[in-house]
Amino acid sequence: MAVATDNMWIWDGGRVCLDFANTLRSRWRTTPEETLRGPDDLMGWLREARLLAPATTDPATAAALTSARRLRETVDRAVLAVADGRLPPSGDVTLLNRSAAAAPRPALQLVITDDRLEPAGTTTLADDPTLALALIAQDAVDLLLSAEIRRVRVCGADHCALRFLDRSPARNRRWCSMSRCGNRTKVRLHQARTRQSGGITES
Repeated sequence: MAVATDNMWIWDGGRVCLDFANTLRSRWRTTPEETLRGPDDLMGWLREARLLAPATTDPATAAALTSARRLRETVDRAVLAVADGRLPPSGDVTLLNRSAAAAPRPALQLVITDDRLEPAGTTTLADDPTLALALIAQDAVDLLLSAEIRRVRVCGADHCALRFLDRSPARNRRWCSMSRCGNRTKVRLHQARTRQSGGITES
């Protein structure tokens, strides 16, 4: 089984739990694209997300991969539900609570973003993949209980659907990334208008 490369993972979610949800790509398709294809992919993502301590040597197992995928979809459902003003399914709440309880809550850190104080996110490093997943669950719980949950968006670009946190002052960010989806969408719309204008001129 092929191992996903780093460029398969997108880090524009704004929260580690949203970046984790985005490991299932192209959710608009009948069959989305899985980037956590095997235990090695899970270990690679957790390391890139800086959730694992550098000295961690215990590999992820097939069972850990199954748990990770289940947690990912639970996070995704719960976040989208609450962002839309709905309650998440009780089973998802139970799984998130159980997963988050597996590791101590990390110490909160601060960061200044756009002249505002905001939480810097998860800083605790885990010694194994299971505890790293618990940190993701904790981040999801924190997001669900925060005012930022109302800023969760789904990218408006065609063929994307990545989840992201809109921290723009006007709260009107449409794309997960301007460089990736925003510019491509604008170019596509410009080309469409040019073709339409050309067609009108020719007539």
